[in-house]
Amino acid sequence: MLKISWDEYKEHKQYSHQKDNFMILLEFMKRFYNITSPAEMFNIFVEDDIASLMLKKRNITDAEGLENYLFKL
Repeated sequence: MLKISWDEYKEHKQYSHQKDNFMILLEFMKRFYNITSPAEMFNIFVEDDIASLMLKKRNITDAEGLENYLFKL
C-alpha cells in the first residue's frame, strides 16, 4: 500500500492556491501520485493517521462518500 509522503505534501502545499488542507491533499494525490480514483484514494487515506482524521472531519466513511464529496466541488 502506498504511503503519503508528508514532506512532499508540505512542499506542494507551499505552491498550492487551495486554502483547505484536504483539498490540497486531494490535489497532491492527483498530481504527485497520479491517482484519480476515489476508491484508491480512500483506501490510502484510511491507512494514514492524518488523512483519516481529515476524512472523519468531513464525515466521509467510505469510498462512495469521498466520490460524492468530489462531485460537490
